Amino acid sequence: MHLRAFILLFVVCLLSCKEKQQPVSPMVADAGLQQEEWESFGEKITPLDYLTAADMKKQYAGLNINDTIDVKFIATVNSVCKMKGCWMVLDLPDTSEDPQVKFKDYGFFVPKDIEGSRVIVEGKAFIEEVSVEDQKHYAKDAGKSVEEINSITSSQKTYGFLARGVLLKK
Repeated sequence: MHLRAFILLFVVCLLSCKEKQQPVSPMVADAGLQQEEWESFGEKITPLDYLTAADMKKQYAGLNINDTIDVKFIATVNSVCKMKGCWMVLDLPDTSEDPQVKFKDYGFFVPKDIEGSRVIVEGKAFIEEVSVEDQKHYAKDAGKSVEEINSITSSQKTYGFLARGVLLKK
């Protein structure tokens, strides 16, 4: 009897450690984007089978802190690290919850002047809690004023994305 209880507990533990698998919306395969020129950063990815920013917003809405999903989506760059291009924030429609994109193993960076550009990112989307210290660091990198930086006083639940590959529309 104890062996059965142990096996059941072991199976429950294994299942609880599994990545949350979200149903992903149908992907877009825009033939027009395939014909456009893209600059590639990180792992080679293609401008095929991606979600729109609106569909990605729905995916994030279904996640909890520490959940992850593998996904590719297209969006517009809101801001980028002015120090060396080591992160960027992408625009999701009708929300103040725009995901901050970091790059796998800091193995690549993007240009520092790409605000307003369209990108396709592929990697892991997740929800995280960002400390006050990290928020202030990102605000400084983004060129925010001292007043804006000093106004950050509490941790924040944010959308995150770890990109293994990025395509930048030329």
